[in-house]
Amino acid sequence: MSSNVRRALTTGATAMVALGLVTPAALAAASPDHTVKITVMASSDIHGNALNWDYFKNTEYDDSAHNDVGLAKVSTLVKQIRADRGADHTLLFDSGDTIQGTPLDYYYAKVEPITESRELHPMAKAMNAIGYDAVTLGNHEFNYGLPLLARWIKQMDAPVLGANAVSATTGRPAYEPFVIKTMKVKGDKPVKVGVLGLTNPGVAIWDKDNVDGKLKFLDLVATAKKWVPVIRGLGADVVLVTAHAGDNGLSSYGTDLPVENAAAMVAEEVPGVDAVLFGHAHNEVPQRFVTNKVTGEQVLLTEPSKWGQRLSVVDFTLTKQRGQWSVTTKSSTTLNANTVAEDPKIVALMKSQHDKTVGYVNQVIAQSKEQLSAAESPYKDTAILDYIQKVQTDLVSKAIAGTPEASLPVLSIAAPFSRTAVFPAGPVSVRDMAGLYVYDNTLLGITLTGTQIKDYLEYSAKYFTQVAPGAPVDVATLTNAGGTPDYNYDQLSGVTYDIDISKPVGQRIVGLAYQGQPIAADQRFVVAINNYRQSGGGGFPHVKTAPVVYNAQVEIRQALIEYATASGTIDPATFAEANWKLVREGVPVF
Repeated sequence: MSSNVRRALTTGATAMVALGLVTPAALAAASPDHTVKITVMASSDIHGNALNWDYFKNTEYDDSAHNDVGLAKVSTLVKQIRADRGADHTLLFDSGDTIQGTPLDYYYAKVEPITESRELHPMAKAMNAIGYDAVTLGNHEFNYGLPLLARWIKQMDAPVLGANAVSATTGRPAYEPFVIKTMKVKGDKPVKVGVLGLTNPGVAIWDKDNVDGKLKFLDLVATAKKWVPVIRGLGADVVLVTAHAGDNGLSSYGTDLPVENAAAMVAEEVPGVDAVLFGHAHNEVPQRFVTNKVTGEQVLLTEPSKWGQRLSVVDFTLTKQRGQWSVTTKSSTTLNANTVAEDPKIVALMKSQHDKTVGYVNQVIAQSKEQLSAAESPYKDTAILDYIQKVQTDLVSKAIAGTPEASLPVLSIAAPFSRTAVFPAGPVSVRDMAGLYVYDNTLLGITLTGTQIKDYLEYSAKYFTQVAPGAPVDVATLTNAGGTPDYNYDQLSGVTYDIDISKPVGQRIVGLAYQGQPIAADQRFVVAINNYRQSGGGGFPHVKTAPVVYNAQVEIRQALIEYATASGTIDPATFAEANWKLVREGVPVF
């Protein structure tokens, strides 16, 4: 056969594949020359979990399902796969949310920030030791500001990807869009694996103060459509997308930005993608196939839960046809980190930074007059949440003194982030405080009218299941109606109101009053609120467009710690006030 004829046949076959007239699998079955197997591993949403340790409980991590966490566990799983498949035929990626989530991350961002100490960030240290091939930016990578993020990226041996995060001024990628990894094949041409990294558009609102005017976050599908052909054109035989985005096609922030959870949309709408390794949703998806609407090809998706609890393992078989490798089979599963021991190498690497963090979180900062528990906070007004309200109210009140809003009443919003938080009677530590406020949110003050506050509370009250008067009330099923998480149930201090759970959603707030008088529709209030909620997180009404009267980037958890440290005493008699309750037709539920 002449070279021209061979070239024509190859071109024609490639065209048929592109047009969907024949699949790569069918083409390979016709006349396979050679096959090779490669394995891709993926973690995601590590959130600062280097070791199998719960800093808030001061013990090894455990939950009701007996999950384990941490990169030390992931490392052991990775070593097993490399030994089983051959290290030269494996790759390891991560889909984001790495440098925020535990006191370990917090310590090296805020207490001894790596931007000042020049110490190696613990997550960089662990990931470098494990040997990641690429890491994708998650939305929480931006929580501590761009300088710290830049420093961490510089410390990473692996490229840190984010193709859809672009400069707000030039429109050019602010981070590496993709990487192509070359895997040697004994006695044959190498296999090239292209990896495109996509982060979450929600960064634009969740971390507006850190990125506004500096970065823009583009649509995942449009960005993939731009870059996948480039990666293919550079010779990639396999194209993967690592996306910090869930797979349900929905968003938590409405339609102002590109779709938040677009991982499956990328698989459906972008030709040329073999698999999508995704995160963000904290779900375990061992294997899911989505049909690409253009080619008809099956695109594989997998998500490895959170915190290092699982590792996704994707196996590809590639067949060489007329000199070109193409994927002919693919499958994936997830491995449970609780089946292995921690890698002693990673444990040893982390010891110094881990010990320093343990020492920090166990510092005593105040004495509590009595034990305060958050166990009933989702359905009762509790003193421990009132402590958050007190600190937020005081901070905002002091901040607006001397401003045009100084004469307005100050209200505060807080949600039950944790049902297990406790201030023990006696010594209260940083760890106790951090266990109550588990997110790195900052505090803002906004103005709302009486009508808007009523709307806000009605929206929040959808959290409760409707229960008829006289019917049994089961606290196990009373909350989280419609899948609403605890952190999206906001309680308001500074006013009094009842929530009638016998009424339908939208008609539940009863007797809303300020200082004993019904709130007027046009009455104005300053409301202390966290940045996640103010920026649109949870979809609450009015807050995104409400005038901001205070935003000093004060982290609420740190404010709680400093408030307790300054007073030295936590006495519920000075801040606890039962201002809301659940009722049915006027009769209290509890």
